[in-house]
Amino acid sequence: MRIFKTTPQWNFLGRKKYAFVISAILLLASIGGLIAKGLTYGIDFRGGTLIQIQFQEDPPLAEIRELFEKRINTSVNITTFGEVEDNEVIITLSQDAIQDRAMELTDLVSEILKSRFDTFDIRRITTVGPKVGSQLKTKALQAAIFVLIGILIYIGFRFKVRYGVAAVVALFHDVLITLGIFVYLEKEFTITIVAAVLTIIGYSLNDTIVVFDRIRENVARFPKKHMEEVINISVNESLSRTILTSITTFLVVFSLFSLGGKIIHDFCFAMLIGLVVGTYSSVFVASPVVLYFDPIQLQKNPTYRRLTGVFDNVKTPFSKPKRKKA
Repeated sequence: MRIFKTTPQWNFLGRKKYAFVISAILLLASIGGLIAKGLTYGIDFRGGTLIQIQFQEDPPLAEIRELFEKRINTSVNITTFGEVEDNEVIITLSQDAIQDRAMELTDLVSEILKSRFDTFDIRRITTVGPKVGSQLKTKALQAAIFVLIGILIYIGFRFKVRYGVAAVVALFHDVLITLGIFVYLEKEFTITIVAAVLTIIGYSLNDTIVVFDRIRENVARFPKKHMEEVINISVNESLSRTILTSITTFLVVFSLFSLGGKIIHDFCFAMLIGLVVGTYSSVFVASPVVLYFDPIQLQKNPTYRRLTGVFDNVKTPFSKPKRKKA
């Protein structure tokens, strides 16, 4: 299936400077947010207790908060959960609040609520210790790093090293912007979001490899064309596939985001961001990086010539002596 009757002739790389400015602004904002504010870690990473309770009528959040704060002597976070008619709330307690009461937590919650409510149902109580939370954070970071290293090695062998570097740069771009949006919206970063980030990496990489594969084919087809022209041809030829894949995936994820409920809401939100940013980066980030590291382009770069010129005069035991002119 094709969107365009004929292959478009759009000059994508001709707009790479504008794309660079947009990406630079987004990345600087994301990195600044991560440094200044940091991620809002969920219980999975910071440790604590999550309690889900269902009431028969609309729960008064202020009264519930007051009941818990009086008994536990610490602030608690209470939010509604699910649909309005479900009358469910999520109560989040810090690790300090329950460290001496972990074994009697269900009885304690029941006792607190019985002083005000006749009927309620404790749906679940999830407790994560600080050590486990720290281990999960470390494992999540390791998983992301190993994925990126594996991608670099795989694409380096399948294509060339510069393609692997371009793919990893594009993936860093996608992940950092997604995390930056989570920082500024103050959404919790949980194990579910780690799964979403890894899914984004997989989707973005798949889209990027399709473009790279077409570039490799066209380099062989048009050996006399400039690399920038070859990349433009390749991006235009794969554009129908890119748009169709992105739109169909976006519609599915948006349906889950709208109708799937609170449990997968943040996962789908991260995926929606990743789909948009990943499609953008395949065209406007990965492809320009491949062009930048093209050997012919590097030879034209004065900085590259200066750096390589330094090593031209370095003598090693394996250096061949220069022949004197007769």
